[in-house]
Amino acid sequence: MRNGFALALLLWAGVVVAGPVPELTLLSEHAVDGMRGGNLSGLALCGGEMWTVSDRDDDRIYRLNPSDAAVWPAEVLDIDVPEVPDSGLPWGLRSRTWAASFLRGGELDFEGISCDSAGNRYVVSESHAAVLQVSPSGDASWLKIAPTMIRQARGSGMLLHFNALFEGLAINPAGDQLWLAAERERRGLVQIKRQQTVWDCDGNCVLLSEAGLEMQPAQFPEARAVSRDFADLSLFNGKLFTLDRNAFQVCRRDPQTAKVERCWSFAAEALQDNRRYPQDYGLAEALIVDAEGAWIGLDNNDGARADGERRPIIWRFAAPAGGWSALP
Repeated sequence: MRNGFALALLLWAGVVVAGPVPELTLLSEHAVDGMRGGNLSGLALCGGEMWTVSDRDDDRIYRLNPSDAAVWPAEVLDIDVPEVPDSGLPWGLRSRTWAASFLRGGELDFEGISCDSAGNRYVVSESHAAVLQVSPSGDASWLKIAPTMIRQARGSGMLLHFNALFEGLAINPAGDQLWLAAERERRGLVQIKRQQTVWDCDGNCVLLSEAGLEMQPAQFPEARAVSRDFADLSLFNGKLFTLDRNAFQVCRRDPQTAKVERCWSFAAEALQDNRRYPQDYGLAEALIVDAEGAWIGLDNNDGARADGERRPIIWRFAAPAGGWSALP
């Protein structure tokens, strides 16, 4: 009776209490060495190459060589980033980001990376709500995004708070449709399409905008209700996969409606005693979903976990039984 009463109180307070979901199986774990700013915050597969970004480095992205080794060295690709265009964010948000960059570094705050079939890499700047395109040759240019997207996102309650803007992105293989994930308070998903030289909404940009709290998984020490959030996106086999950081889940969604179809948890492996960090929130920031499984990267904010490891970590999980397209 007591447990039922507690559950009723949580539901009354608007807290999402997720039911049991299948657990993913961890295959391997890799520390990443050589990222100047640490703070791994995105992953992408471009052909046979893996790329990552740091939210503390404005002038470089990193190439990784996936292998069975316990430590992966990060190879630097220097990029010459042009001046950021005005995205339509209010001055107050932009000025707070500028001030914070003096303390932590990374004024552009790169938070996600994705690739199209031509080998172009797309990097989202959270601080400017802008997307940088890096060509196969390394040339960098900002996408021309119509201000409609920012207006619609803010009108739906997203992109209103400092350090809670776009946290991840995914692009289709043809390179003409782009999804962006707003992190929290409210979290959400928007879609824009390339129209000639400008990226714009095709009617309504906003696929999802939601607020509310969600219980951390039971394995989390002193689990509590925290803000629902997104940390990254991955597009695979025609489906959009979200990294639900605080819930320690990967969820499959319809790419046109953002409706959740199925979720899988990685909490059992991520919250093993030796892998725990002292932070009171999830640290998963990067996601790749492919036919064989999922890569999940951690932004440890330069902190050490229980076993003393301070470098960014990438986990390899096996695909669920029946594959990512399996029905519930």
